[in-house]
Amino acid sequence: MELFEQQDSIFPTSYSEILQRIRNIDPVKYGSSRNYINGSVTYLSPYISRGIISTKFVLSEILKKGYQPAQIGKLIQELAWRDYWQQVWIAKGEAINEDLKHPQSSVSNTAISKAIVEANTGIEAIDTAIQEFYRTGYLHNHLRMYIASIACNSGQSHWKLPAQWMYYHLLDADWASNALSWQWVAGSNANKKYVANQENINKYCFTEQKDTFLDVPYETLPLSEIPEILKDTPHLVLKTPLPNQEPIVINEKLPSCIYNFYNLDPLWKKDSSANRILLLEPSHFEEYPVSQKSIDFIIEISKENIPNIQIYVGEFDELIKNYNFGAIYYKEHPLNDHYKGIEEARDWMFDVKGYYPSFFAFWKKCKKQLVF
Repeated sequence: MELFEQQDSIFPTSYSEILQRIRNIDPVKYGSSRNYINGSVTYLSPYISRGIISTKFVLSEILKKGYQPAQIGKLIQELAWRDYWQQVWIAKGEAINEDLKHPQSSVSNTAISKAIVEANTGIEAIDTAIQEFYRTGYLHNHLRMYIASIACNSGQSHWKLPAQWMYYHLLDADWASNALSWQWVAGSNANKKYVANQENINKYCFTEQKDTFLDVPYETLPLSEIPEILKDTPHLVLKTPLPNQEPIVINEKLPSCIYNFYNLDPLWKKDSSANRILLLEPSHFEEYPVSQKSIDFIIEISKENIPNIQIYVGEFDELIKNYNFGAIYYKEHPLNDHYKGIEEARDWMFDVKGYYPSFFAFWKKCKKQLVF
């Protein structure tokens, strides 16, 4: 439990502490240990997902320390996965909300097992992780895969609602990364399902548990029958607790910068005088609900790092109807298509755009821009 006991404050909100976290990365150790729950992971994902820092910025800061790309290839590759999922979202749009490549097979329900939601699967490493997940908003990537496989491939749930449940509680909630990874595990965005047995879970989570429903040989997975403990799948309601709408003040002589759930970059137009507005659209959170912890996190981090930012709870069209604006700026994102104004490009690690059917086709192009 020592690892988890350190995680109540694992995600500081000041920009200076975030920068220090980047400086503290050991990218070589990351490559060798990242699959273990006590591995040398970066804990940068909430800051990347919220647009506070970019994958390009992280890579640039690490390379400044003198590392060669060949030494830190695994970390670069994992950062590239984030950009890859975003490129798929841009190319496919709302199609990522459905089975992308193949219909998910062996689906018996469109819910999620009560045992997962209540951290009562009987698998110690999983139940402990879910309990800590609710407390911290963090899940190790390997545990995300384990939980997704239990939900979809053992519990035979369609991936969509379980993916929404996980997204709801993640401080690093990124719908592209989350939904497409769940589909990868469930086999609807891959040629086969991802499975792990108890031996694998024990290895990477440092447990010694036996006699669970996953304590079976790999060749028997995925299970043909749903384990009894996973059969109860009650209705799950996910609702975002948004703040009440309050009036804001707009100086129409100044440009306006629109921030949102996916863009909280404190350096964006930092040296320009501007109206700075954190836009929380109810329609966005109706489709992509998140928890109170996530809302508190984005409000705290924006107020701490973006001077004079104001919060507007309402739709974009309502905002521009109710206030007089000069130039409006916003950052590129698949969910910003309805914004009106001047769109500015995001910082991508590589100049590789468009849809690639596999990450490794995308990565092959990216590697050409690195000097190994």
